[in-house]
Amino acid sequence: MKISLWSVGKQNDAYISTGVEDFTGRISRYFSVEWQLIPTPKLSGKMSESELKKAEASILLNQIHKDDYLVALDERGKMLSSPDLAQFIQIRANESTKNIVFLIGGAYGIDETVLKRAQLKWSLSSLTFPHQLVRLILTEQVYRACTILRNEKYHHQ
Repeated sequence: MKISLWSVGKQNDAYISTGVEDFTGRISRYFSVEWQLIPTPKLSGKMSESELKKAEASILLNQIHKDDYLVALDERGKMLSSPDLAQFIQIRANESTKNIVFLIGGAYGIDETVLKRAQLKWSLSSLTFPHQLVRLILTEQVYRACTILRNEKYHHQ
């Protein structure tokens, strides 16, 4: 199974890149993993919030394959504990899911058309985080889930 981590927006700042690269490397010991940063659409500064979300949705929906399992990170999504995330990943692996796509939307979130395509809407927290920090948190949590699945010492319950 492959784990794809997608985020709409600019490249990571150096302090985020270091952590994301570290945890991505750690995940690769368990699953094939890749990051994809999707640039914001051209002329996004001149678009309304609604227009920007629709433009991002068009790009995203063109890149998602029909058999990808899409997890949209959304503030209104379901909250999962770290063990719950581990169980979710194990179930996907048991079902022979080829690719799980974890998607972090743009500055205004994810358009409804993409949320409707998602099989899971997941909220990391009721707190608001900068998008780049969400990338680091997501990567660390996926790594933590992998260690839980292998009963390794990283996660302390």
